[in-house]
Amino acid sequence: MAKIFGIFACFLIVALDVTAGILGIKAEAAQNQQKHLRVFIFECKEPSHDAFLLGLAAASLLAIAHILANLLGGCSICTTHDVQKASPSRQISLACLLFTWIILAVALSMLVIGIMSNRKSRASCGFTHHHFLSIGGILCMVHGLFSVAYYVTTTAANP
Repeated sequence: MAKIFGIFACFLIVALDVTAGILGIKAEAAQNQQKHLRVFIFECKEPSHDAFLLGLAAASLLAIAHILANLLGGCSICTTHDVQKASPSRQISLACLLFTWIILAVALSMLVIGIMSNRKSRASCGFTHHHFLSIGGILCMVHGLFSVAYYVTTTAANP
């Protein structure tokens, strides 16, 4: 029963992260549909409500996937002394946990920057800022890989 639950949990985490990634990429496409005027490195563009909503959904799904992976894998805080004495499986588990947090921070930052640039009240002119939403979407998918690796190594280290 625990094995079936583990497989279901991994599929759920991957599904949430892949869906978030696809929504981030679609948000970028919706943003590129809007009118914009570009002169050298300066650009003026209209905000896209669709890109705003898709980016917001992507960020929400990423956060849910991260919370789920941490709750299921168990959030363990160790001292550096404990990490050095830990088994290789446990060290890999902690490395994956660290990478999931780093990827979450970068992906959410990219998605939030993309979301903020598409707020309804903001028509922006300035330096070009491209691909924040799509890079955030791609990082959502990478987050899924490390989240599943974290869950698998944690459950393997703690039978």
